[in-house]
Amino acid sequence: MQCRTPAQALTWAHPIIQEWFLSRFGSATEPQIEGWPAILAARPTLISAPTGSGKTLAAFLICIDQLFRKALSGSLQPHTEVVYISPLKALSNDIRKNLEEPLQQIQKLALERGYLCPPIRTAVRTGDTLPAERRAMLKTPPHILVTTPESFFILLTAEKSRANLARVRTVIVDEIHAMADDKRGTHLMLSLERLDALVCGENRLSPGTMLTGLATPPQRIGLSATQNPISLVADYLCGTRHRNCAIIEVGRRRHFDLAVEVPNDELGSITTNAIWDDVY
Repeated sequence: MQCRTPAQALTWAHPIIQEWFLSRFGSATEPQIEGWPAILAARPTLISAPTGSGKTLAAFLICIDQLFRKALSGSLQPHTEVVYISPLKALSNDIRKNLEEPLQQIQKLALERGYLCPPIRTAVRTGDTLPAERRAMLKTPPHILVTTPESFFILLTAEKSRANLARVRTVIVDEIHAMADDKRGTHLMLSLERLDALVCGENRLSPGTMLTGLATPPQRIGLSATQNPISLVADYLCGTRHRNCAIIEVGRRRHFDLAVEVPNDELGSITTNAIWDDVY
């Protein structure tokens, strides 16, 4: 599916999602136009673009659209389907705020247009999450989970929280360059491989209990403003099961306004005060 122009970029989205997006942003950005076809094709996707170019929404909007369609049809189950992993706890909280506001706006717009849309839940799980909030997540799992690599590992270790991750369809790794070359990144990739095995039904949740999982492992989407060499980062993102990674690298060109500025008056052996005004 090709979506190479702003006018065509949202043809895949539900009309409510299209209306909300266009009313808020006007048109899609280059990372979104280039990234959405690869994500729609279920390929592992690495998006490298400058900060503020819309790459985070490029990763999230298709997930939101899929959850929204399930909510409208009544098939949205209390399972976590999207996991967003950030290396920074503060960034996790920002992402949750940036998610909840659009989801509330989309739900409000859907009601105005005559659609009954159950809420799409989000939650943050970090080392700072209060015990009461953790218990609430176990009882009612969020559809979109925002977490850190360390907390993600803990969630995969405890039986109840691991069971809530068994139907994850998308994993978004933000600031992937910050973890690609150290032990923290190696640990994260091991966790993602464990998630793949869990989703595919290859892990036992408890002795004697085999999980019936999905046929394919979760789609992986990597985001970063700076990464080089990008091919190695793509290999890092893909791991052992994923192949044919789509690399979206946009926004690297810079437009320069280069000029030579000189004082209007002739330069002499002694500089006058008027010359200094021109220099300033």
